[in-house]
Amino acid sequence: MGGLSIGAISPLGLSLSEVLAKESATDDKKRINVIFMFLQGGASHIDMYDMKPNMPSEVRGQYHPTRTNLPGLQLSDQLPKLGACADKFSLIRSMHSYTSKHGEGDVHIMCGSELDKNVQAPGIGAVLSQQQKQQAPVPPFVHMGNMKHPSYSAPGFGGFLGRTYNPFLIQQDPNSPSFAVEAFDSAVDVDVSRLTGRKRLLQSLDQYQAKHERQLEFARAHDTFTAQALKLATSRNAKEAFDLSQEPAKLRDAYGRNRVGQGMLMARRLVEAGVRFVTIQGYVDTGIYAWDHHWGIFPHLDTQLPIYDSSYSALLNDLDDRGLLETTLVITAGEFGRTPKINTNNRGPGRDHWGRCFSLTLGGGGVQTGRVIGSSDRFGGVPEDRPVSVPDFVATVYRALGLDPKAEFVAQGRPLTMLPKGSVVDELF
Repeated sequence: MGGLSIGAISPLGLSLSEVLAKESATDDKKRINVIFMFLQGGASHIDMYDMKPNMPSEVRGQYHPTRTNLPGLQLSDQLPKLGACADKFSLIRSMHSYTSKHGEGDVHIMCGSELDKNVQAPGIGAVLSQQQKQQAPVPPFVHMGNMKHPSYSAPGFGGFLGRTYNPFLIQQDPNSPSFAVEAFDSAVDVDVSRLTGRKRLLQSLDQYQAKHERQLEFARAHDTFTAQALKLATSRNAKEAFDLSQEPAKLRDAYGRNRVGQGMLMARRLVEAGVRFVTIQGYVDTGIYAWDHHWGIFPHLDTQLPIYDSSYSALLNDLDDRGLLETTLVITAGEFGRTPKINTNNRGPGRDHWGRCFSLTLGGGGVQTGRVIGSSDRFGGVPEDRPVSVPDFVATVYRALGLDPKAEFVAQGRPLTMLPKGSVVDELF
């Protein structure tokens, strides 16, 4: 793979506009990119986006609603920066899921189909990679953070499309001074002849392995993935997209000098370089389900919400300043919400899993912003107006990206549909 387009001009002199022009030559529709901040564990809708100030304290919690720059919309007083740019995203307050289980919910929110341990439907990013071929010399689909539950499929991966459409996985902390993407590293003393030798070795090993994999459906996909990885490993230019030191210190501060903030900034750089879909883990502490607050919810949110507020608002404003917001769909969502009633856990009050009602946001790329879709009942327990299912949400993202939900792919000897269920939320268009 060749050089990347970084910022306005790439190291090879190819501008971002030229890259996009090449892509548009093969696709008449405007290509929309996605940055998905996954609030894994299930963020509390009642303490962020759907507050219930008139309810008893065991429902309303400790925070207070406050005005935003969008008339009539109030958000948590813990999200002042988002409140100042509320016109840049839309809010769905009537989401509901078939499950309140981790693992199942993770897969569901990222693909729109229920968990199937035998033939799993592909994630949105995988379908985007399959239906709209990548033109830029970068991976089309990147996951920042390992979000796989040990007992379930990795959410958002290729599923029945095969491993070719899995995301490029980055597990390191982008805020760390020692951050490096190993796939792009090559020692200074490794010359071209050694790289050629490495390629021949890989090819020999692949030929041997292929003899034993001819009966496997994913064999060809594996060969393709190996070839892509080798090209990336020998591309010095590809590494540039992950170099946050090229960004002004003031902008890095605005995003937040933490894993989430610098991850969101890196997502913007990746999209600018031609990556089509970036998923970011919305917070990491003792485990992957960092928003899973069965106990001590308010001490946890006191730390997490300012990070979420700064990173999300900085991304929206930065994309807007660069003219990229119209072509970048920014999503923030967990796999479900939290119970309306605060529990009495002996380690401190918390909220439990709640798939019957939750909120999510969509901003920029291809959807109308500044809108509030649906509402919940007075407790925030069930949708009261305009219920939106997870398949409906995913169908809406498909619509924004110009994807075909009814496209079929033959796997395990039978045709399978990308997104069998789901109706578009037309109010967002």
